[in-house]
Amino acid sequence: MAQINTKVNYPKIKTHESAPAKRINAEKMLRRSVLSCLLWEDSFYEDGVSIADRIAKLSGEVSGEVVNALAVEAREKYKLRHVPLLLLREAARKGGKVADALYNTIQRPDELSEFVAMYWKNGKEPLSAQVKKGLGRAFNKFNEYQLAKYNRDNAVKLRDVLFMSHAKPENKENAILFEKLVNGTLKTPDTWETNLSAGEDKKETFTRLIEENKLGALALLRNLRNMVEAGVDSSVVDYAIRSANYGRVLPFRFITAEKYGPSYSSALEEAMMKAMANFEKLDGKTIILVDVSGSMSPGYFGYGSNSNKSELSNIDRAAALAMLLREISDTRVFTFDDDVREVPNRKGFGLRDAIMQRIGGGTMLGKAVNHVNRIGYDRLIVITDEQSMDITPDPVSNRAYMVNVASYENGVGYGKWTHVDGFSEAIVDFITEYEKEF
Repeated sequence: MAQINTKVNYPKIKTHESAPAKRINAEKMLRRSVLSCLLWEDSFYEDGVSIADRIAKLSGEVSGEVVNALAVEAREKYKLRHVPLLLLREAARKGGKVADALYNTIQRPDELSEFVAMYWKNGKEPLSAQVKKGLGRAFNKFNEYQLAKYNRDNAVKLRDVLFMSHAKPENKENAILFEKLVNGTLKTPDTWETNLSAGEDKKETFTRLIEENKLGALALLRNLRNMVEAGVDSSVVDYAIRSANYGRVLPFRFITAEKYGPSYSSALEEAMMKAMANFEKLDGKTIILVDVSGSMSPGYFGYGSNSNKSELSNIDRAAALAMLLREISDTRVFTFDDDVREVPNRKGFGLRDAIMQRIGGGTMLGKAVNHVNRIGYDRLIVITDEQSMDITPDPVSNRAYMVNVASYENGVGYGKWTHVDGFSEAIVDFITEYEKEF
């Protein structure tokens, strides 16, 4: 006689630092792997290929609708570029209906050719009908400036994708653009990339683009190192930093810029504080726990970063998020590794420096949560890679968030915790919207 309701003894799973990890379903595992990684880059515990392989495997264990929605969310909310394309590649190769998701996910022209290159990473094969449909529609999103900017001499060129997808122009203007792309007659855009690629003088190029207001806020921050090395007049750069419109640019952009332009620290901090003022405030008392253990920190075997090409480590990102949360709520900040320490009540780069005073060691996350549970709070936000060495207790508030800024396979922040995977301003937006339900 067949037995039913037999207890299944699943193997115990642990974090990389040996604490018992929470067992979660395939969809949650896929989310935690996707929304916090830059694809194929090594992290402290796992190499990028194993992360990509895990994402590919898990995408086959959930529905196509889930994969499509996650790809769009990863691109639109978390601003990830490569991992959404991988998700849709896997869905398309399994016969999934990916046309709409592919259209929504592709937001830059170079993603058209990147997707095809990824589709062929195991060898060339015909594109599926759904892929052709999604890519063809996406071509109509872009104007001449955008197509020319990303029309590069890569292994898979934009004109190749145009032919393969049988893209149909939606209007007369796009028909002209498609013809120009095929004939190589797109007008070269006036950007710092195209000017420098053409051999123009760096100092003159950046000075002119600043004076003509053609260098956007993000381009300004990303190129501060180039401008310093080129010898652009400091008064020109200082004025540009202070006068740019940053919207809601996150603090980590300013942290990166300051690393290469420390003499502009005052201007950068002033601009950063203006940007952070554009975020909605959170009510109540907030405690922030920042993980400063070895796996989060720079200098440990070259890791502690989402990407080995990245200029920021995980601890930089955690500090940047703490800096933002400090400005939008009544906040106390603590760091933890083997011990728990309260950070002085500073703001801006001063808070970053205080968080960075001691880094390295183990990850006693449970000990840290127990410590702040005794203090009490309205909201607890833990910024970590979740690789705890001890058991993590439940929070004392229903407004408690485990923000995972890494992409490791197992973690502890489930149960009564609200788990957030990934790093972007969407974290703050999520918390704001989530708490409106209380």
